[in-house]
Amino acid sequence: MEGVNLEHLEVVRFYLFGDVKFLHLLLLLMGLDIVTGIFKAWKNQNLWSRKSLFGYARKLMVLVVIILANVVDQILNMNGAITYATVLFYIANEGLSILENMAELNVLVPTHLAKKLKVIDNKSFVEEIQDELAGQNVDEELKKKASGEE
Repeated sequence: MEGVNLEHLEVVRFYLFGDVKFLHLLLLLMGLDIVTGIFKAWKNQNLWSRKSLFGYARKLMVLVVIILANVVDQILNMNGAITYATVLFYIANEGLSILENMAELNVLVPTHLAKKLKVIDNKSFVEEIQDELAGQNVDEELKKKASGEE
């Protein structure tokens, strides 16, 4: 009986995730985000299986984007730069999501961060970008900074 040749699996692993730095950290943060999100939904009496399924699907899509970034990285021979940047972006994203969940669960979060999270929570991403591009609220922000409110 011949041994099983796992060489083809190594090629698949290389193209899927290569030598992705911080992938374990990202997976850990994704798990923490899921757990804190479930607690937040339970606290708000908002626990829906369909809503959580969409959240899990988004997490899987993050992994698909990382795989795509890794393949592009391998093709362009960028030595992991694209994949590394992609993983760091999603680590920051998961960290912010965990902080938002913790703030809603009344866990102490630094005051400055909590204020920023409330601003993020009240506005949609598209509205924030539109405000930035249109220069909305520039005068008010300058007045706040000048008076030392921020």
